[in-house]
Amino acid sequence: MFQGADTLSLDAKGRLAVPARHRPELALNSAGRLVVNYHPHGCLKVYPESVWQPIADKLSKIATMNPATAAVRRVILGTASVQEADSTGRLLLPPALRSLAKLDKQVMLVGMGDHFEIWSEDSWAKQNELALAALQDPEALASFEGIVL
Repeated sequence: MFQGADTLSLDAKGRLAVPARHRPELALNSAGRLVVNYHPHGCLKVYPESVWQPIADKLSKIATMNPATAAVRRVILGTASVQEADSTGRLLLPPALRSLAKLDKQVMLVGMGDHFEIWSEDSWAKQNELALAALQDPEALASFEGIVL
């Protein structure tokens, strides 16, 4: 399970060094093969290939007659890129995806259970502001009933 947030630097080639604590699980679940794609919320998502495949299969079966559904499918599947972490745990983030997510030198790598999200520092700060506002809404918290937060 991937959890926690790390501030990381991209190198000159757009590679991200995955923190050492996550590498054993990535090696176990994906043999270093990861799928990186753009998400409509404004971040990149990084999935072990074994986690990504069932998601891609489900998305591929969604009808595309609805323009909004087709657009979401196009963004998520159409930007998916299989990448292999190198021997030092670095993962290349393709330039087109870095541009879509507005990633600069400093990024946030956020563990989300079975995958990661990669945010620009500014976008991550905005997400945290939205999350804090949501904590003030009792309806938003209702779905967490029975979970100690």
